[in-house]
Amino acid sequence: MTAIALLIYFAYFILRGVFEDPDKRARISAVYNIFAFVALIPLIYVIPRLTDSLHPGAGGNPAFGSQDLDNTMRLVFYPAIIGWTLIGFWMANLLYRMERVRLRVLDLV
Repeated sequence: MTAIALLIYFAYFILRGVFEDPDKRARISAVYNIFAFVALIPLIYVIPRLTDSLHPGAGGNPAFGSQDLDNTMRLVFYPAIIGWTLIGFWMANLLYRMERVRLRVLDLV
């Protein structure tokens, strides 16, 4: 179901590139994005809980319980989440700074 949701959002990016007129592109993409979000709810949250699966939380609440994540894995899992979040902020900061430098260079030319 997640793969289908990803295909829906890939189609959104393709749709954004089809139209030349910015107003038409924004309006049609916004309507499609509302459809994609509404489709995401049953695809990601409802259908997986209705079907049997080997995934944690099938047939119940998929919260972090004793059966879902071993305590020894938590020592690695939570610091990894913090590390990846910090790498994401660092990369966003780099992109922001590169864009500011690019705008300054364009103003000088």
